[in-house]
Amino acid sequence: QVQLVESGGGLVQAGGSLRLSCAASRYTFSNYILTWFRQAPGKEREFVARFGRTGSNTYYADSVKGRFTISRNNAVNTVYLQMNSLKPEDTAVYYCAASLFPSSQPGQFPIWGQGTQVTVSS
Repeated sequence: QVQLVESGGGLVQAGGSLRLSCAASRYTFSNYILTWFRQAPGKEREFVARFGRTGSNTYYADSVKGRFTISRNNAVNTVYLQMNSLKPEDTAVYYCAASLFPSSQPGQFPIWGQGTQVTVSS
């Protein structure tokens, strides 16, 4: 069964940190590329971070580069997003998504989690 479950969101002050988790089924984790997106109120969903095809390379949106880190734990089929130095403009619903091919375009992802809210106060 293809399933993604995000967790770890919350309310944090500017400059703080959060770690998001995306737990996947073994099938999804082994066969798909997991990617983080976010959507702020009134804005389109945007790419945040992803792995390359082999999982060894990572890619980030310019707005989060140097502050966010994507990682994975193969033993528990989970992908993480460590978010440091958070800014109010990082406030959004964060989604984990899966695709068969590496991409930064939301429309190319057939599988999505339910999302987790991140709110950064100034």
